Amino acid sequence: MQNNDHSDRDALNDLPNGVKLSWGLGKQPSRGPKGELSVKKIVDAAIAIADQEGLAAVSMNRVASSLGFTTMSLYRYISSKDDLLILMQDAICEVAIPPETDGSDWREQMRAYLKACTDIFCSHPWFGDLSITSIPLGPNNLQVIDWMLRTMRDFPLNDYEKMSILLLISSYARSTGIIKRDMVRAIQAGGSAEAFTGLNYSAALKQLVQPERFPSLHPIVMSGAYTGENESENTVGDDFDFGLERILDGIQHYLDIKRED
Repeated sequence: MQNNDHSDRDALNDLPNGVKLSWGLGKQPSRGPKGELSVKKIVDAAIAIADQEGLAAVSMNRVASSLGFTTMSLYRYISSKDDLLILMQDAICEVAIPPETDGSDWREQMRAYLKACTDIFCSHPWFGDLSITSIPLGPNNLQVIDWMLRTMRDFPLNDYEKMSILLLISSYARSTGIIKRDMVRAIQAGGSAEAFTGLNYSAALKQLVQPERFPSLHPIVMSGAYTGENESENTVGDDFDFGLERILDGIQHYLDIKRED
């Protein structure tokens, strides 16, 4: 039994320091006045800086200054900026997970999951600037994953298939979240919403996109569909919603095949 306990401790020690802190496994410093600093206060301050000025503005020195402490004071709680970034990322992934209800529609649940994920990119624009360095390991990240897996509890799929669907939906959430974030950034920087529909460039593109060079694109440009003309004729609706619905249709089709086997 002691060997097992030792093995469990070794496994936890393999986790990055930032992940261990997110689980409350790190040792709190014994020196200094109690209550003046904490991991949460440091992370909250760093998130506030990143929200206002971007990820590049976050440094241990800057966070310490915003809290009125020396940089060395922060290192007693969080040992590096990399650990701080891990904690920031997990902190903003704390979302309100809807309660489980009997007979709830899995498609609606997945729509809610995707919205919660994409909203993070708009609420915290720096989130998409963080590189993916490992599988999710923090408690808030895993809580969101648990929510998504809950929607597939009754699916006739094995664990690997469920994880693949999770990756599919999460990847779509990330791509749409970053696009929406970039659109908001561009408009805040003085750009126009029309630039994203391309409506202002419609006439120019109709001259430039010739059928000899762009045989498949040309009729789309000429119809106005490429630049958002004649929106009243658009039966698809929001492009992102359309894409999600086709993904969900594909999942439904796969489920139907599995149930027939």
